[in-house]
Amino acid sequence: MPNKAATAASRLSVAPMMDWTDRHCRVFHRKISRSALLYTEMVTAPALVRGGALHLLDHSPEEHPVALQLGGSDPDELAQAAKLGQDAGYDEINLNVGCPSDRVQSGTFGAVLMKDPGLVAECCAAMIGAVSVPVTVKCRIGVDDQSPEVVLPEFLSRVGAAGVSRFIIHARKAWLQGLSPKENRDIPPLDYDLVLRMNGLFPGLELSVNGGITSLDQAAGFLDKGLDGVMIGRAAYHQPYDILARADQRFFGGDAAPARSEVARAMLPYIDAHLAAGGKLAQVTRHMLGLFAGQPGARHWRRMLSENAHLPGAGPALIEAALSEVEAHRAA
Repeated sequence: MPNKAATAASRLSVAPMMDWTDRHCRVFHRKISRSALLYTEMVTAPALVRGGALHLLDHSPEEHPVALQLGGSDPDELAQAAKLGQDAGYDEINLNVGCPSDRVQSGTFGAVLMKDPGLVAECCAAMIGAVSVPVTVKCRIGVDDQSPEVVLPEFLSRVGAAGVSRFIIHARKAWLQGLSPKENRDIPPLDYDLVLRMNGLFPGLELSVNGGITSLDQAAGFLDKGLDGVMIGRAAYHQPYDILARADQRFFGGDAAPARSEVARAMLPYIDAHLAAGGKLAQVTRHMLGLFAGQPGARHWRRMLSENAHLPGAGPALIEAALSEVEAHRAA
């Protein structure tokens, strides 16, 4: 295995989230942080290879560094999908071994694969053989009645031996029956200590932790304890500025983000291009609702965008009007 040297961008990453981290969301997040690693929503290998849905790989050059997350369980198909992802320009290919949804289980991928580390190893070896970019795995600590203390080290050992050197571990079990995907993000208890123990047990692997992390201070604490990276999900989406604005300065030796209003205005050229290509304003602005979270005028910002962005003719003028509302409430 390679020496422990974390990929720079993975020190802080934004989690892949279905229906949330689409290409518009990633461009918005990139206006706040230049350095954090961004992930796509999970794209299934069958959709790419059998369905020819190559539009699912579309992304903007300004999103880099950006990783493609794949779902699947057929080694040959995943290898083909990984090659398509590399050809499309992604910086990393990630295999989802953590999603607990029924739809994913029925395709025999996602968290159900925690039960078959041999198959995961075979899939990853095929992917690694097909691409030159890093192949990584996002997993849980176990599923159902498995003992994480037994299952996780075996999983890391077998998949690591196949050539994977970086894992993102969601520090919760997944319950494949009885809990919804939403409940699986909240109800199973977090076991950060187990992830930290794995870091000591596998010094040749780069390990990132995911699950329940809501601040940069919390993220820094995990890095200080020796983990290579931290992945933040919902907090980065709902309070993007709070999480990402100082990430570059704190973790990457860069500069803090511009002011919130400047971030909003930095999106205007992208919005113009999206509208010119036939897109809708709401497809972009739905990801920007949390920009002023916790700030004076935040409610008015959210309301103006959510109530008006879907209307015919809505465009950049709505962003400026919403910013004026925010400024008016800040001055009041």
